[in-house]
Amino acid sequence: LVVENIYDNGAVFAPEILDITDEQLLAKFQLGVSNVAAASLEMGYCTQASVPHSVINGFKNVLAVAVETDISFPIADTVKAFLADPSAFAVAAPVEAAVEETKEEVKEESEEEESDDDMGFSLFD
Repeated sequence: LVVENIYDNGAVFAPEILDITDEQLLAKFQLGVSNVAAASLEMGYCTQASVPHSVINGFKNVLAVAVETDISFPIADTVKAFLADPSAFAVAAPVEAAVEETKEEVKEESEEEESDDDMGFSLFD
């Protein structure tokens, strides 16, 4: 049996509509859940999808108050230490490698730009 067309409520569809993978179905479901969470957060209405985001947003507010005041708890102490001296949390080795890569990229880009600056045309010819 080969499906040639699909008729549903006055509309005719191609049979390719039936070729839905599990990944496509899951992606659509996740998109719907994220839309529900976003709408619920904006309205201030709690749903299962919006509660984790509400808890994290509340924690961010508590952390902001703790940083500005003398309130102290372990995570707030870590954030306060980072704000006091961000360089203490930097790792030296990966940063140096990243800086060298960035310099090489900039050098390659500048060489390309120099050769293609005017492309044979002048603004005032």
